[in-house]
Amino acid sequence: MSYPAQVTRRPAVVAAATAVLLLMAVAALAYAVAGLVVLGGTVDRFRSAAAGTGAGTGDIGDVVTLLRLSGVLSAVVSLLAGALLAVLALGLSGGRAGARVATWVVCGLGLLCGCCGLAVLVGERAAPLRLAADEQATSQLFGLAGDAHPSWWIPLTGGLSVGQALGYFVVAILLAWPSASSWFRRPTPPTAPASTPRHPPAPTSYPSIPHHPQAPPGHLPAPHQPPHPYP
Repeated sequence: MSYPAQVTRRPAVVAAATAVLLLMAVAALAYAVAGLVVLGGTVDRFRSAAAGTGAGTGDIGDVVTLLRLSGVLSAVVSLLAGALLAVLALGLSGGRAGARVATWVVCGLGLLCGCCGLAVLVGERAAPLRLAADEQATSQLFGLAGDAHPSWWIPLTGGLSVGQALGYFVVAILLAWPSASSWFRRPTPPTAPASTPRHPPAPTSYPSIPHHPQAPPGHLPAPHQPPHPYP
């Protein structure tokens, strides 16, 4: 029986999708590290700016706690996302069809999250949070918390959100390419059965053994004598 020739060389579109996923994984890890590094300076700048307002110590402490929680949570999510993207890239490089389907699911969710994050960031800048008259101090503290970040942090976050959305879109398109589909659906080579030692078949019948009557006790059989030549 002959089998079709298998495509063993990875297509260029799969290699490109793997490279994009690895690049996004590195960017996510770098963003997580950068967020943890700038967190301490952000909190210090916020405390210095909030000291000149009429906000109470408890309100300032609440905003500081919120800053720290959001920074740590963002770093953890970025680390997990980077690890997931690296695992998917390894699965695609190995030609696993399940990794291809999982990458499509992650791309859809990531594209949605990236668009939502960018919309929230633009909305916060376009329409700042407005509170009641008795909550003006809290509103001022939230404004100071946003300004406490480094000047490059907000543009970096927005740029990463746009790059994330574009990266997921590009990876999904590359994996849907016909050459990628053919490579992930290539037939599996047949496996030879394990060799087992062969034994001769058991005989179905046995040769008959002549039966000799048993001699009485004490009787010796007569010795065999040749026939006499004369009658």
